[in-house]
Amino acid sequence: MTSNQVIIDLQLACKNLHGLPNRKMFQSWVSAIFSIYKKKIELTVRIVDIKEMHYLNWYYLKKDCPTNVLSFPFTPPLGMKSPLLGDVVLCRQIIEYESKEKNVPGRSHWAHMIIHGSLHLLGYNHIVDKEAILMQRVERNILQKCGYRTCCHVAHR
Repeated sequence: MTSNQVIIDLQLACKNLHGLPNRKMFQSWVSAIFSIYKKKIELTVRIVDIKEMHYLNWYYLKKDCPTNVLSFPFTPPLGMKSPLLGDVVLCRQIIEYESKEKNVPGRSHWAHMIIHGSLHLLGYNHIVDKEAILMQRVERNILQKCGYRTCCHVAHR
Protein backbone atom coordinates (compact mmCIF):
# COMPACT_ATOMS: atom_id res chain seq x y z
CA MET A 1 0.00 0.00 0.00
CA THR A 2 1.34 3.42 -0.82
CA SER A 3 1.15 6.27 1.64
CA ASN A 4 -1.22 8.20 -0.63
CA GLN A 5 -3.95 5.69 0.25
CA VAL A 6 -3.78 6.85 3.86
CA ILE A 7 -5.31 10.29 4.17
CA ILE A 8 -4.76 12.25 7.37
CA ASP A 9 -6.71 15.33 8.35
CA LEU A 10 -4.08 16.88 10.64
CA GLN A 11 -5.61 19.47 12.97
CA LEU A 12 -3.19 21.57 15.00
CA ALA A 13 -5.40 22.94 17.76
CA CYS A 14 -2.69 23.74 20.30
CA LYS A 15 -1.29 27.21 20.91
CA ASN A 16 2.40 26.35 20.62
CA LEU A 17 3.26 24.63 17.35
CA HIS A 18 7.03 24.83 17.78
CA GLY A 19 8.71 21.44 17.83
CA LEU A 20 5.67 19.40 16.81
CA PRO A 21 6.23 16.53 14.40
CA ASN A 22 5.44 17.61 10.86
CA ARG A 23 2.74 16.23 8.56
CA LYS A 24 5.25 13.98 6.78
CA MET A 25 6.19 12.30 10.09
CA PHE A 26 2.57 11.67 11.04
CA GLN A 27 1.94 10.35 7.53
CA SER A 28 4.85 7.90 7.74
CA TRP A 29 3.86 6.64 11.20
CA VAL A 30 0.24 6.12 10.23
CA SER A 31 1.18 4.57 6.89
CA ALA A 32 3.35 2.03 8.73
CA ILE A 33 0.28 0.92 10.68
CA PHE A 34 -1.98 0.58 7.69
CA SER A 35 0.54 -0.76 5.17
CA ILE A 36 -1.18 -4.16 5.13
CA TYR A 37 -4.52 -2.69 4.05
CA LYS A 38 -5.28 -2.53 0.36
CA LYS A 39 -7.99 0.09 0.59
CA LYS A 40 -8.17 3.82 1.11
CA ILE A 41 -8.07 4.84 4.78
CA GLU A 42 -8.84 8.21 6.30
CA LEU A 43 -8.42 9.46 9.84
CA THR A 44 -8.27 12.71 11.71
CA VAL A 45 -5.27 13.44 13.92
CA ARG A 46 -5.90 16.36 16.25
CA ILE A 47 -3.16 17.86 18.44
CA VAL A 48 -4.65 19.70 21.42
CA ASP A 49 -3.63 21.47 24.58
CA ILE A 50 -4.22 20.05 28.03
CA LYS A 51 -7.45 21.98 28.63
CA GLU A 52 -9.21 20.51 25.59
CA MET A 53 -7.93 17.01 26.36
CA HIS A 54 -9.18 17.27 29.94
CA TYR A 55 -12.60 18.29 28.67
CA LEU A 56 -12.76 15.48 26.08
CA ASN A 57 -11.70 12.86 28.63
CA TRP A 58 -14.33 14.08 31.07
CA TYR A 59 -17.11 14.47 28.50
CA TYR A 60 -16.65 11.12 26.76
CA LEU A 61 -15.08 8.88 29.40
CA LYS A 62 -16.16 10.63 32.62
CA LYS A 63 -12.53 10.85 33.75
CA ASP A 64 -11.74 14.18 35.38
CA CYS A 65 -8.16 14.46 34.15
CA PRO A 66 -6.32 14.93 30.89
CA THR A 67 -4.69 12.00 29.11
CA ASN A 68 -2.07 11.53 26.41
CA VAL A 69 -4.26 10.08 23.64
CA LEU A 70 -7.93 9.45 22.95
CA SER A 71 -9.40 7.55 20.03
CA PHE A 72 -12.87 7.91 18.61
CA PRO A 73 -13.73 5.19 16.08
CA PHE A 74 -16.18 6.11 13.33
CA THR A 75 -19.03 3.73 12.61
CA PRO A 76 -20.83 4.58 9.37
CA PRO A 77 -24.61 4.31 9.19
CA LEU A 78 -25.99 0.96 8.05
CA GLY A 79 -25.58 0.45 4.33
CA MET A 80 -22.94 3.14 3.97
CA LYS A 81 -19.28 2.42 3.32
CA SER A 82 -16.67 4.92 4.39
CA PRO A 83 -12.86 4.92 4.43
CA LEU A 84 -12.99 7.04 7.62
CA LEU A 85 -11.67 5.10 10.63
CA GLY A 86 -12.15 7.87 13.16
CA ASP A 87 -10.25 10.46 15.16
CA VAL A 88 -7.09 10.29 17.24
CA VAL A 89 -6.61 13.18 19.65
CA LEU A 90 -3.14 13.76 21.10
CA CYS A 91 -2.28 16.09 23.98
CA ARG A 92 0.90 17.99 23.28
CA GLN A 93 1.83 18.84 26.88
CA ILE A 94 1.28 15.34 28.23
CA ILE A 95 3.20 13.65 25.42
CA GLU A 96 6.11 16.05 25.88
CA TYR A 97 6.04 15.57 29.67
CA GLU A 98 5.97 11.77 29.35
CA SER A 99 8.83 11.86 26.88
CA LYS A 100 11.02 13.75 29.34
CA GLU A 101 9.84 11.71 32.35
CA LYS A 102 10.58 8.39 30.61
CA ASN A 103 13.76 9.70 29.00
CA VAL A 104 12.43 8.74 25.57
CA PRO A 105 13.24 10.83 22.48
CA GLY A 106 10.34 13.12 21.63
CA ARG A 107 9.76 11.87 18.09
CA SER A 108 9.77 8.29 19.30
CA HIS A 109 7.10 9.01 21.90
CA TRP A 110 4.97 10.96 19.41
CA ALA A 111 5.22 7.98 17.05
CA HIS A 112 4.24 5.63 19.86
CA MET A 113 1.19 7.69 20.80
CA ILE A 114 -0.15 8.01 17.23
CA ILE A 115 0.41 4.28 16.73
CA HIS A 116 -1.30 3.52 20.04
CA GLY A 117 -4.30 5.70 19.23
CA SER A 118 -4.60 4.34 15.70
CA LEU A 119 -4.56 0.76 16.96
CA HIS A 120 -7.54 1.63 19.15
CA LEU A 121 -9.37 2.66 15.97
CA LEU A 122 -8.70 -0.85 14.66
CA GLY A 123 -10.20 -2.42 17.78
CA TYR A 124 -7.07 -3.10 19.82
CA ASN A 125 -7.41 -2.54 23.54
CA HIS A 126 -5.48 -2.92 26.77
CA ILE A 127 -8.22 -3.44 29.34
CA VAL A 128 -7.24 -7.02 30.14
CA ASP A 129 -3.68 -8.36 30.26
CA LYS A 130 -3.99 -10.65 27.25
CA GLU A 131 -5.19 -7.78 25.05
CA ALA A 132 -2.54 -5.44 26.46
CA ILE A 133 0.25 -7.90 25.65
CA LEU A 134 -0.99 -8.25 22.07
CA MET A 135 -1.35 -4.50 21.63
CA GLN A 136 2.14 -3.88 23.02
CA ARG A 137 3.60 -6.47 20.65
CA VAL A 138 1.95 -4.81 17.66
CA GLU A 139 3.10 -1.37 18.85
CA ARG A 140 6.69 -2.59 19.20
CA ASN A 141 6.64 -4.12 15.72
CA ILE A 142 5.35 -0.92 14.13
CA LEU A 143 7.79 1.26 16.09
CA GLN A 144 10.66 -0.95 14.90
CA LYS A 145 9.34 -0.71 11.34
CA CYS A 146 9.52 3.09 11.76
CA GLY A 147 13.11 2.85 13.00
CA TYR A 148 12.56 3.48 16.71
CA ARG A 149 13.95 1.55 19.64
CA THR A 150 11.17 0.02 21.66
CA CYS A 151 12.64 -0.91 25.04
CA CYS A 152 10.84 1.91 26.83
CA HIS A 153 7.53 1.73 24.99
CA VAL A 154 4.58 0.04 26.59
CA ALA A 155 0.88 0.62 26.19
CA HIS A 156 -0.71 2.79 28.85
CA ARG A 157 -3.13 0.94 31.09
